[in-house]
Amino acid sequence: MPETVPKTVRGAVPQTIIVCGLADVEPLIAARRPSHMITLLDPASMIETPPGVAPHRHLKLGVNDIVEPMEAMIVPDETVVGAILAFGATWDGADPMLIHCWAGISRSTAAAFLLACARSPDVDERTIAQALRRAAPHASPNRRIVALADQLMGRGGAMVEAVEAMGEYDYAAACPFDFPIGAPVATPGRRA
Repeated sequence: MPETVPKTVRGAVPQTIIVCGLADVEPLIAARRPSHMITLLDPASMIETPPGVAPHRHLKLGVNDIVEPMEAMIVPDETVVGAILAFGATWDGADPMLIHCWAGISRSTAAAFLLACARSPDVDERTIAQALRRAAPHASPNRRIVALADQLMGRGGAMVEAVEAMGEYDYAAACPFDFPIGAPVATPGRRA
């Protein structure tokens, strides 16, 4: 399958986040060589840093995919969102960043969305959310992660509204995808 070349408004090369589920992590590391990686898994499923990623460039967050506190589960909190934002700030974007959760649908797409918003503060959040939807019909960003990021980043509810406006998702379409980020927002595409 030919690679989709992202387009930007001014022709700049976008920074790329690769979003996937756990099963695709090692093959994508081998094929794409990301410099940074974020893992969002429940603590019992947490993985070691795979070969090909430096341990100091792998953020491991033990959190469940829930939006309300539940017994024996870890709900995403401000610490999780702050860690994602701080880690994202260490990434220079020269090589891709890989973000994954169990299925590549909720926690990982929320993290990709908040990093895209952080890297593109002058771009409307709906524009970023629509780019995410075009890249991934299966994306259903974890609403709690998005709401916490919205608060921490002072977006006044714009990130939450943008994700709500994405509409329904098709979980059956879940597959790894590229999400080019950084102002100006790129037209994302799949890459196999």
